Amino acid sequence: FPRYLARVTDTEATDTTNPNLNYGIVVDCGSSGSRIFVYCWPRHNGNPHDLLDIKQMRDRNRKPVVMKIKPGISEFASSPEKVSDYISPLLSFAAEHVPRSKHKETPLYILCTAGMRILPEGQQKAILEDLLTDIPVQFDFLFSDSHAEVISGKQEGVYAWIGINFVLGRFEHTDDEDEPLVQVHIPGSESQDSIFRKRTVGILDMGGVSTQIAYEVPKTVSFASPQQEEVAKNLLAEFNLGCDAHQTEHVYRVYVATFLGFGGNAARQRYEDSLGTSTVLRNRLLGQQTGLSPESPLLDPCLPLDAQDEIQHNGQLLHLRGTGDFSLCREMIQPFMNKTNETQTSLNGVYQPAVHFQNSEFYGFSEFYYCTEDVLRMGGDYNAAKFTKAAKDYCATQWPVLRERFDRGLYASHADLHRLKYQCFKSAWMYEVFHSGFSFPVTYSHLKTALQVYDKEVQWTLGAILYRTRFLPLRDIQQENFRGSHSHWRSFSFVYNHYLFSACFLVVLLSILLYLLRLRRIHRRMLRNGSSPSLWIEEGLPPQKMPGPL
Repeated sequence: FPRYLARVTDTEATDTTNPNLNYGIVVDCGSSGSRIFVYCWPRHNGNPHDLLDIKQMRDRNRKPVVMKIKPGISEFASSPEKVSDYISPLLSFAAEHVPRSKHKETPLYILCTAGMRILPEGQQKAILEDLLTDIPVQFDFLFSDSHAEVISGKQEGVYAWIGINFVLGRFEHTDDEDEPLVQVHIPGSESQDSIFRKRTVGILDMGGVSTQIAYEVPKTVSFASPQQEEVAKNLLAEFNLGCDAHQTEHVYRVYVATFLGFGGNAARQRYEDSLGTSTVLRNRLLGQQTGLSPESPLLDPCLPLDAQDEIQHNGQLLHLRGTGDFSLCREMIQPFMNKTNETQTSLNGVYQPAVHFQNSEFYGFSEFYYCTEDVLRMGGDYNAAKFTKAAKDYCATQWPVLRERFDRGLYASHADLHRLKYQCFKSAWMYEVFHSGFSFPVTYSHLKTALQVYDKEVQWTLGAILYRTRFLPLRDIQQENFRGSHSHWRSFSFVYNHYLFSACFLVVLLSILLYLLRLRRIHRRMLRNGSSPSLWIEEGLPPQKMPGPL
């Protein structure tokens, strides 16, 4: 309950008058546009075991401080000198929200993803150089050469994994016996004993073009071949989220793999291309006219019963009609998983370390959520048997009935006719990717499909700023230690100086008294002897002649 209660405060407006609040800015330069996110966090609590408590900044109306512009930054590949002008509105927006007194200590990160990755290295460099040259002239944010870069798909996946687990509180230390734990062999310290800590969650994210999986690998991994070991180096990330490199309790080993062409829409396109190729070839060999007219359509088991569709194949229009056979649809798309016989592999034969199915938890986002919730209305805890039955029933329902249900508003508010038509295919595709591609057993019961976590969308940018500011707590701790030791020294110094001053004062006073006593003795002697020559003799000087009257 306290954790959920704490998350409620995330929706409150940020108190910009608080001098102990720090800020950070991340710009996500994607393929279709760029978005800026402003984060904030209080001073670190001084415990080196804890991470910064980073939250998304909210304005007076309690809305997240986020702004998006179009097009994507890669559109300026041929005119890189315009990039800083393109991104300037985003930074001006952030500058209006971050207190002016905090600008110089607010780190700014400009991280570019998919759109920039496909550009030649020279064009990437030109764009980044323009940003690094012009932005410090216009804005006072903390912005160095390493703060603007093109990140890999692996980095993006790691940041997404960090963000989700941070929001879920999986990096917090706990003695709660009800919290699921996992035994971890710390990377790089195989000689040491393993430790037990909170179990982190894995993430599955299926977009329109690609599918990504990321999860912690707590045990030391083994490889079937040297080639597999070489491939694994590009898929396993080892990093320390703690502020002290010598502390290993926040060292994580995470597997991240991205599969282009395995997103829902790209998969449907590949399926349709294969369907068109095989139909044209069969028509040519057998002299048939299948799919060339609505009267003799090509039967597609992955479309709802009696649903009609059209596809283009090499300039030829093919007519499809659904038969709504979920099992046959699964069977037809299995070859697209491109599995191999090699052990520990997944989609496309890519290396995948073993998942501890009995002690693991995964969250499925994007298409994993849409497939289970938009039409089937069973998002949340995933059950393979219930999902299969619901998908079979949906596919086998006649298209006019589905349309009538849609018109009555029985599906999710953002579900459209495109979702209705391809729900049967995408359900089969999601099922096969999860169970056949990633090899999760049909009895696996620890997958949650979700759109948001704690009622908010978690961006990979949260993980990025967590990782990139991980050493800031060490600075705060050192400053606090310095203040503490300095305050002790000051108190000691004050006492020491007090006594020293008193001693010096007494010495000076005593010297003055002795000097005065000495003068007094000399004065008395002079009075007693008058101007007698014996005084001079006593002092060892020749007698002086007294001057006579003029």
